[in-house]
Parts: sequence; structure tokens; C-alpha cells
Amino acid sequence: MRWGGGRTGGNIEDRRGLGPVGVAGGGIGAALLALAGYFFFGIDPQTTMNAANQLSPQAQQEGERGTPQDDDGRFVDVVETSAQDVWTPLFAARGQRYTPPSGIVLYEQNTSTGCGLGQSAMGPFYCPRDQKVYLDLSFWQELETQFGARGEFARAYVIAHEIGHHVQNLTGEMDRAGGKGAESGSVRLELQADCYAGVWAARAPETSGGAIGIDPADIQSGLSAASAVGDDTIQKRTQGQVVPDAFTHGSAEQRMRWFTRGYERGDPAACDTFSAARL
Repeated sequence: MRWGGGRTGGNIEDRRGLGPVGVAGGGIGAALLALAGYFFFGIDPQTTMNAANQLSPQAQQEGERGTPQDDDGRFVDVVETSAQDVWTPLFAARGQRYTPPSGIVLYEQNTSTGCGLGQSAMGPFYCPRDQKVYLDLSFWQELETQFGARGEFARAYVIAHEIGHHVQNLTGEMDRAGGKGAESGSVRLELQADCYAGVWAARAPETSGGAIGIDPADIQSGLSAASAVGDDTIQKRTQGQVVPDAFTHGSAEQRMRWFTRGYERGDPAACDTFSAARL
């Protein structure tokens, strides 16, 4: 993936180096974060709730805003800025205004969020309450070693997927999530975010004036990442069997197919998983 000449927008809040922080435990915020962890990695929500409840209240963390100077941080900035450039005209074509996330927060171990305690064990996640994406960059190593998804585009896919949740929050589609199981609203929401990531990949090179380059090998890297975080893949690895009734994100095949659909069509209208007869 070529991105070095990509535009940066400085919509990054860098909390790295600030250390772990405790936030007010319990309540709806902790519950939302518990669900976020469950939806991404199948973490038992009670595990997250217990961690939130055991930490004492502390002030909201605030990091330095701008464009990070390190390559990893700058990469996140380039992808997020590219997503703004892609989604702004798509919203305008529908007579709507695209508002970027309130920030992409880079942190280590755990951090305070508008939804409760954010923990690196949850993986990257989007908090609809503060409209921020939270990312512990140690996840890149986990993505390679535990999930076998290598390459920068696999990382870009993850960021674009989380920004896809922001798009859903703006359009009201996020309100349609709920439950678990192969046909649940939660699965439909996640597959739509995968499709939106594909839309970004299709349009990023043109909207960046060629500064971002994505080739077929990159797309394979993205498909590998989508497959690696499929519910069936994770269930096989963690519990040795597949339980479709417990799906929250969709199978590996579904996640790859919906990402491909978004990439091949480049049109968010093709990502209506909520009306799809076949997921």
C-alpha cells in the first residue's frame, strides 16, 4: 500500500505515554464498552464490566491533538483523512453533510471514553457517544501474530471499518443493531461496516489524487484481515467449534464478501445489509 504522500488532517488525539487510567465504573457507559469488546473479539461482557467497576474515578484523559510524528501515528492520520475525502462527497451527493469523527484516539493499555473504560483487549472500537475511534497500536502486532493478517492495508481496513461505524452513527443505521446470531442486527451492522471499508478502498486512490495506492495484493491483505476476524474463525480458535447463534460480526466468508462488494461497486447504496435477503 502506498500512502506516504497522503494528506494528513491532524484529527488524531495521541494519549500514548500517558499511562493507564481509571474511570467511573458501572452504569450504561461501562455496559456499552462491555458490548464493544464482546462484539469485536467475543470477550465476555462481564469481564469488561468487572474491570470497569474495580477502577476508581479519575479525570477524563486528554492527549495531544494533531498529526503524530511517528510512522504508525501518521499512517492512521492519512487513512482517517482519506476517509473524510471519500465520505464528504458521498454524503453531499445525498444532500447531507459528513461530519468526521471527533478524533482517532491512540492510547496504550486502557483509556477513558464516552462509553466507559476502553481497553486494548477489546481491539479497535468506535464509541457513538463521543464519536471517537479508539486504537491501541499494539493491535497491529496482534493482527499479524494472532490473526495472520499482514501488511499495511490490513491495518487500513480495520481503521476504515471503524470509521464505517461512524458513518452508521451519522445516518442512524447504528440504531438498528441488536442481538446476536447469524441474522441479527449486530451482524448486519458489522457486515455493512466491512462493505463501507470496501467503498473507501475503491475510492481512496482517486480522491487522494494518486497519493494513496492500493493494488490487488493489498486487497488480498484486507480480505485476509476480514477473514481472520470472522466469528467462525474466532470461535474455532477460542472454543474449538462454530456456534452461529452466537455470531456478532458474521462469518469469515460473509465479511470477505461484503468487503469485496463495497470495493467492487464503490457505492454505499450497495451496502444495505439490513434489506439483504442473503447475508
